[in-house]
Amino acid sequence: MDNTQSNFDVVIAGAGPVGLFLACELRLAGLSVLVLEQANDPHSPLKKLPFGMRGLSAPTIEAFYRRGMLDEITAPQRANEQSGGENAPAAHWMQQSRRPGGHFAGIQFFHDKIDMKKWPYRLPGPAGTNLATTMEHVESVLAARATAMGLEIRRGLGINDFEQSEEGVSIRAGGETVHGRWLVGCDGGRSTVRKVGAFNFVGTDPEFTGYSVQVEMVDPDQLAPGRHYTPTGMYTYQKPGTIAMVDFDGGAFHRTRPITLEHVQTVLRRVSGTEVTLTALPLATTWTDRAFQAMAYRNGRVLLAGDAAHTHSPLGGQGLNLGLGDAMNLGWKLAATIRGDAPVGLLDSYSAERHPVGAQVLDWSRAQVAIMRPSRSSRALETIFRDIIETTDGATYFAERVWGMRLRYDLGATHPLVGSSAPDFELADGTRLGEHLRYGKGVLLDFNIGSPPSQYLGLFNSRIKYIASDVTDQLGLSAVLVRPDGLVAWVSDAVPSYEEFGQAVSRWFGS
Repeated sequence: MDNTQSNFDVVIAGAGPVGLFLACELRLAGLSVLVLEQANDPHSPLKKLPFGMRGLSAPTIEAFYRRGMLDEITAPQRANEQSGGENAPAAHWMQQSRRPGGHFAGIQFFHDKIDMKKWPYRLPGPAGTNLATTMEHVESVLAARATAMGLEIRRGLGINDFEQSEEGVSIRAGGETVHGRWLVGCDGGRSTVRKVGAFNFVGTDPEFTGYSVQVEMVDPDQLAPGRHYTPTGMYTYQKPGTIAMVDFDGGAFHRTRPITLEHVQTVLRRVSGTEVTLTALPLATTWTDRAFQAMAYRNGRVLLAGDAAHTHSPLGGQGLNLGLGDAMNLGWKLAATIRGDAPVGLLDSYSAERHPVGAQVLDWSRAQVAIMRPSRSSRALETIFRDIIETTDGATYFAERVWGMRLRYDLGATHPLVGSSAPDFELADGTRLGEHLRYGKGVLLDFNIGSPPSQYLGLFNSRIKYIASDVTDQLGLSAVLVRPDGLVAWVSDAVPSYEEFGQAVSRWFGS
């Protein structure tokens, strides 16, 4: 650190997807940002296929689209599908007679049962409802964007300690000290920032140890492919040797002993009820269903996002989406606070909006564990859930939850669009709303093609973009105010006065 800058607007702990996305958001606002990452090497076999596969939800896909990164995120999928490669997400579901849309505790729901008319404010556009990719690819895209934006990422340098004052945070990392006006912990489930910052972290202890392993076996046909619930646990098997399994041991084995071939074979035999013999263990990791959440995401000038704020099992693949949603919500609010033009309480709305979302995901994870338990009552619940998920209403409900279609913040308004993701309106010039959100500003859409009074022009030019245009489908609206994170802050279905415009804008962007 000797010859580099030591004072920053924001220091971020953690160069995973959440930390990198947040850093890009802050750089978009012109702030100086330092990212500190404990690991020297960002690459890991666990970030690649098969264990690195992640499903992106609608809010995450929209976030990448609104920041101009969606083409890069989807590039490998397009290339694979064009070539017919076996790693293409389509290659897996095309082997089935129906296209799965996701699952709940391994119980699949299918596209042919989902009623898309349940979401009348969602307009067709480039951002889809769900997408499969890998953790490695998401990180590489974000790291490339961060580098292009001039971000400083220092690897092999984790935070040891910090002290905060009214002016900022003094951070000790690797024997050196850096200063940030703000510190954000995106440093994972065992977050140092959370621990040093004395955040209250509460939740439920684990019921099982989960294993994700690649193995070589004497007889690969001894295990049946697919997901199987047994009297002693659950396992999934994909030939030739990819296995995930859960052992209801109260999480006793996780990170307590080395993961050996002999141990994995013992657990697999017990869970599967077979005498399978393993000959090699190229890759193995463990995880649990521990579900904890910080009571608040801010303590003075220190904030938390991603797994540092909430940790839960990887069941259903909600963790990455939840963390990126934190980053998208926090970035513009923290930037406005640092610039000094944020309205009172804007930064506090980060925790107020995101904490309930995190709590819902933790409960979603716990509910899946309840069905996975090796008991007769859980098997009875599974049968009922399978019946429900095969109905149109059931499949649509699960799609809403898994795809993130139900996301809506309580912003104190009754209109169903307020607090929800903005429809991707197609404007008269052929552009779409999402394209106008790429620079991190809010957007005020005026479908009456008016002209704002001069007293509003300065506000519009500096903090939000005013667009007077007709659109292909107005959805019965006359004007829409969209926050920089793509959420609807205010709508009017009648021709509003500019005083109403001003009040709506001032609430979110200051006067």
